Amino acid sequence: MESDLAQRDVIGVQDAVLLEDIHSESIFIDNLEKRFKENLIYTYIGPVLISVNPYKELSTYDAGTVEKYRNVNFYEVPPHVFAVSDTALRAMRGEHADQCILISGESGSGKTEASKKILQFIAAISHNQKIVGSVKEKLLQSNPVLEAFGNAKTNRNNNSSRFGKYMDTEFSSIGEPVGGHILNYLLEKSRVVYQAKGERNFHIFYQLLAGADDALLANLQLTRDPSNYFYTKQGESSKVRQIDDAADFKLVNAAMKVMDLEEAEIGAIFRIIATILHLGNVNFGDNNGRATLDSKNEVNTMAKLLDCSFDSIENALLNKTIDARGDVVTSPLTRDEALYARDALAKAIYGRLFDWLVRKLNESLTKAENQKTLVVGILDIYGFEIFEKNSFEQFCINYCNEKLQQLFIELTLKSEQEEYLREGIQWEPIKYFDNKIIVDLVEEKHKGIIAIMDEECLRPGESSDRTFLAKMNKNLTFHPHFISHEKCDNKGRKTIDRDEFRVLHYAGEVTYNVNGFLDKNNDLLFRDLKEAMSNAKNIIAKETFTKSELTSKKRPDTAASQFKNSLGQLSVILKSKEPSYIRCIKPNDDQVPNKFNRDIVSHQVKYLGLMENLRVRRAGFAYRRPYEGFLNRYKALCPATWPHLKQGMTPKEGVQLLANHLKYGKDDYRMGKTKIFIRLPRTLFETEDAFQKRKNELLAKIQAIWKGRAQRKKYLKIRARIIQVQAKVRKFLAKRRAQKRRWAVAVIRGFIQGFIARNETPSDANKRFLQFVRFQYLLRLSKQLPKSVLEKDKWPERCPKSCEDAHSTLRLLHLRWLVRCYFKNLSPERKKMFELKVLAEKIFDGKKNGYTQTITVWFKTNRLSNEQNTVFKANFENGIKPPNENLIYVCPVVKYDRHGYKPRERILALTDSALYLLDAKDAKTKHRLNFKQLVRVRITKMKDGLVLVNIPEELKKDKGDLILSCDFVFEALTYLIDISKNPELLAIEDTSSITHRMIDGKEGIIEVTTNGGATGIMKGKNGHLIVVSQ
Repeated sequence: MESDLAQRDVIGVQDAVLLEDIHSESIFIDNLEKRFKENLIYTYIGPVLISVNPYKELSTYDAGTVEKYRNVNFYEVPPHVFAVSDTALRAMRGEHADQCILISGESGSGKTEASKKILQFIAAISHNQKIVGSVKEKLLQSNPVLEAFGNAKTNRNNNSSRFGKYMDTEFSSIGEPVGGHILNYLLEKSRVVYQAKGERNFHIFYQLLAGADDALLANLQLTRDPSNYFYTKQGESSKVRQIDDAADFKLVNAAMKVMDLEEAEIGAIFRIIATILHLGNVNFGDNNGRATLDSKNEVNTMAKLLDCSFDSIENALLNKTIDARGDVVTSPLTRDEALYARDALAKAIYGRLFDWLVRKLNESLTKAENQKTLVVGILDIYGFEIFEKNSFEQFCINYCNEKLQQLFIELTLKSEQEEYLREGIQWEPIKYFDNKIIVDLVEEKHKGIIAIMDEECLRPGESSDRTFLAKMNKNLTFHPHFISHEKCDNKGRKTIDRDEFRVLHYAGEVTYNVNGFLDKNNDLLFRDLKEAMSNAKNIIAKETFTKSELTSKKRPDTAASQFKNSLGQLSVILKSKEPSYIRCIKPNDDQVPNKFNRDIVSHQVKYLGLMENLRVRRAGFAYRRPYEGFLNRYKALCPATWPHLKQGMTPKEGVQLLANHLKYGKDDYRMGKTKIFIRLPRTLFETEDAFQKRKNELLAKIQAIWKGRAQRKKYLKIRARIIQVQAKVRKFLAKRRAQKRRWAVAVIRGFIQGFIARNETPSDANKRFLQFVRFQYLLRLSKQLPKSVLEKDKWPERCPKSCEDAHSTLRLLHLRWLVRCYFKNLSPERKKMFELKVLAEKIFDGKKNGYTQTITVWFKTNRLSNEQNTVFKANFENGIKPPNENLIYVCPVVKYDRHGYKPRERILALTDSALYLLDAKDAKTKHRLNFKQLVRVRITKMKDGLVLVNIPEELKKDKGDLILSCDFVFEALTYLIDISKNPELLAIEDTSSITHRMIDGKEGIIEVTTNGGATGIMKGKNGHLIVVSQ
């Protein structure tokens, strides 16, 4: 337990006794909530186990967990139902004393599951001998049977136990289960005939309808739909998503066979269940105040199932016989009386069937005769109940919880006193609420509520629930824990009706409605119905409704008296055993996981009396531990006790040294005979915190030493292996070097021989050498390859003789590859430029001087200045040029007039359709010639820019041929030829004079000369146009 104290801020404390403030319910609930959120559903209050229902499957009940808690000290492991089970079993075996485990809590808190886990633990740790195995199986299989017949779906729980159960598991002297015995208390028989909305009848009714095969249902004259039967449809909740009735029916059927029930008995059980279903469908009419059957079909079916006379059942349902001192009087029943009799019969049949089933289970679990046994009892009893409307059942249940609370406080105080006495520590009186006054209010002879109720049930004359309430008002007026409408002041009367009374229980106030109290307490069955049932041949009905019951003159005890006597017997049983306690809590009303409702938990903490339990446990010392365990855990905190006590020193002396070293106050602890007692949790927490700090220091030292030793061992192992590896590696390397030397000698010898015969025809002698030469040649060549087309002249000139053919072939291939790479990387624009360059070469190479100087100059599409460009774009591109024409090329030119040869600046523009000659100032069209209209374009062979454009004679408006001078003549003409697709259009004249046409058929002469120092175009003195070129 102490191991988790270091995490107490996150997961709380395992034992609530260690909480600082034991008077704060909020702190107590905070601790439960912390643990619940970490899936830690168990918490201790001293030896008392608190279990919070998780509403989900947890992995803490497997075989590994069983072994973890087997034969382990209670406080050495975290809280668990297995720890309580193991402690009880070890105490039974070790002290040869009977044990009992008391499980309590409200519906849905997990009581039934807790009892199952206890039986699971008992079964898991038992040996698998034949007899033991049979008993284990019967103990485990008793649960499905009892749950089917005693559990039902309520609005708070889908599997709510509607009866109290005490099961004794009997063990041999060596601690093996050899038998068992079950006592049942206060079955809620009223559920057979009535269910609130959202609730169901007992499971077995729905299991039979859902799981029985068609043949069985036909034999019982039943249908599968529960809504066809009055006793199963009132709650309007026949189908429950989490419950598989058909599968559960198979489990129950198999379990009954394990419990040694014969097929005939199982069949009789199902016929009894079917009888009750048919009985609920019996309806009555009213004939002048007398009850009549609406239909005889259901009664006839009942007679067949019970194997009895139809007339006897019909007569019993419609009449009642009274034997008044020998005078037998039969009188008809009214309709209301008949309905009461019908429901009373259904409750009686089911109640006696349940008692019979428990007896059969006990017979199956009976041990061998004359075998001495020890016992571990499990009490699965209903918890305190407070509903909106509380009736007779809640009264009995809450009375039971008052009785158990009284017993719990008594046994707890007794246990504390005995431990103090054993340890020689002075007992300090403990203040607590003694609920004896509430128990006496209920059960005191002649004065208690049960005595008053029995008196009203037995007295002659008219008695009713109201007369019962009036009598309580009269006799209990001054009792501090009894309140009624009559007894209240005006303010209190607003909270309690005239037909209600209130009991101030230890767990809180509960208001009970008296309506139905006397009927449920009487629990009477008309004599005629008993007689009809005793005449039935159904083996269960015959056994539970005996003939002797009819002849007995003794009035049976009332239900409350029977329950009171049963609780008295249960108290005697529990006092004779060493008790353990499990208090079950449900965290929410929605039955969903991971939801913790503090208000609901607070309500249960109150009525389970957990704070009272905590205060009783903490009234003396919060923590006690055997000297050996305390010293083993905390001895590291004192130099005198670490690592071992001095020889001859006892654990008690060691603990005293430890307490002195930790400076415990005089009143902080006491030294018992075998244990140390610590008064306040704070003292233990400080000790545990100091231990955690010291543990970290020790762990660091231990880790350092262990790591050093581990590394040393690892180093020595590695070193030894390295030496072995090194030896083998050296051997391997020596062998490899020798092989390499032999190989190298052979290679060198072959190389020399090949070198000598290198110029001879290839043979075996020079083959390898030639291969080496080729390899070296290719290796050198790969490092000297040209990187671009422009470096093609850098190809190595020299090569070995054997590689000459490859040398030339590789040069050609590499050049082609460079060209291919170059062209693959060209953009479409650059590719077009290359095509134009190729076209220019075809046109001008060797035909016109000056071409070679333009080869390295890239062509452009626009040779205008910025100023010219602005005017050109504004006037021509955006205005004059038709939209369907695309501009290809533009450049500045000089035009010479046909008369006088006066130069004028013009712009030459080429579109994909025509040639334009524009005014250089405003870009207005001077000439537009379609390419098809051009006759010839003539240029000289010299290095000049003269361009003569011959125009057809019919184009008179153009006044003859155009004489142009262009600085970009090669570029402009290449574009012209490319656009027109007519290479024949261009003529290159190799002459000293060129004639041109003027208007009216006249001709002019252009003289081409190379004389003179200056170059250019000008008008000569002879009136001709002179072109001076180089």
